[in-house]
Amino acid sequence: MSHLSRRTFIELAGASLVCGCGGSPSFTGSTDFPVLAFSDLHFNPLYDSNPDLISQLVAADASQWASIFETSKIKAPSAPLADTNYPLLVLTLASIKQNLGASPVILYTGDLLGHGISYYLNLYTGITDPATLEAFTNKTVAFVTQQIRSAAGNTPVLFAVGNCDSYTGYGPDSVFLSSTADLYYSNMLNSLANQQAFLASFTAGGYYSAEPAGTSVMVIGLNTIEFSPLVQNKDGSENHAAAVYAQLAWFDTQLSAARAAGKKVWLLMHAPPGADEGTTAKSIGATGHLASSTMMWEPNYQAMFLQTVAKYPGVIAMTLAGHTHMDEYRIMSDGNLVEIVPGISPCFGNDPAYKIFAMDPRSLAPTDYSVFNYDLATMPAQFNSYYKCSEAYPLNGSLGSSLELLFPQLATSGALQSFYREHYYSGNNALNPITDTNWPVYWAGIDYMWAQDLTNAVNSYL
Repeated sequence: MSHLSRRTFIELAGASLVCGCGGSPSFTGSTDFPVLAFSDLHFNPLYDSNPDLISQLVAADASQWASIFETSKIKAPSAPLADTNYPLLVLTLASIKQNLGASPVILYTGDLLGHGISYYLNLYTGITDPATLEAFTNKTVAFVTQQIRSAAGNTPVLFAVGNCDSYTGYGPDSVFLSSTADLYYSNMLNSLANQQAFLASFTAGGYYSAEPAGTSVMVIGLNTIEFSPLVQNKDGSENHAAAVYAQLAWFDTQLSAARAAGKKVWLLMHAPPGADEGTTAKSIGATGHLASSTMMWEPNYQAMFLQTVAKYPGVIAMTLAGHTHMDEYRIMSDGNLVEIVPGISPCFGNDPAYKIFAMDPRSLAPTDYSVFNYDLATMPAQFNSYYKCSEAYPLNGSLGSSLELLFPQLATSGALQSFYREHYYSGNNALNPITDTNWPVYWAGIDYMWAQDLTNAVNSYL
């Protein structure tokens, strides 16, 4: 599969939760505790195009899929520029299980499904019936979430939905959300929450909040794919805008409730605000001049989101996103930083990777992180430790404040810049290298959230 632009998101293709389970997660103590986060699995059940194997998958229940995949002659993990196959999924979940440790929850920032599942099922089998194509997608959700639950044990997996978590690749519609809500509730959340409350908000628009009992944390999972310019007209511009405004109004009420209750918020999203760095970097001229920048969100939705966040200073203790597949971060505003969790799928030239954050039990904010990656060039037996943030960058205090201070240093320190550039793709830098010419885009993308500001910053970079 060739590299596909984030500009096209792959052309192929209302109430808080109250814990209802025993044994609440532990977020307390005198020392930092770990929280494991991963993203962008993009599992492709059609990685082996053998007709017999595909026909078995179509006919079988999702609970039987693992035994079918075991019969495939493809035993190596996915190659670069491909979505996650079964061997890579097994390696990933084995590593997560091995390194989960005392993490009280697992955080996932979207895109369980591979690109163009319905497209390829039609291509390989000739199936055209929409109900059959959708049923196969639903079974893929069931299989992936079952596999995650098996690896996670009893640990809840709190999540955000992504653009590929859908029938179209442009984000989940109401039919997809209704069809898969129980799977997300049972297999991801592990029935952590009141089911009726979860279904009410999740089926309304793919967003929800969760408050694990006995903790001072509210986890909010937003559906930020709805903020993208590529999906704004999918339901008609007026209907779509109304849905976005409803989600943002709901977000405001959740932050208000968290503040009133003295809780800290962990915010999960798929597509982050700010620049589409990869697409923008491809448009830079040979002299390093940039005519315009491509952004992830519609500017009016981004403005409303940032205005909402600004109303509640200090309430959001951590924000995580995915979608880019890269090891990066963005400064949304002073004191509000979003950490991008690297992707498992290597479809954008990255090596598979995930992060384990060290969390301060008092502030409930991250102080450090460690990265585990899988080197596709050497194909080791397992994921291995890649680097630790505090050993690579100067840290003092919270991770957010440290990374804010790091931003200007990445323009002045050759050593720090070199490390950031070399680790952006989690190990595989050969396919889409960050060069001296396009580096200003990746640097400016950290701090400049608006298109013209980003363009000006790139063009004035020294």
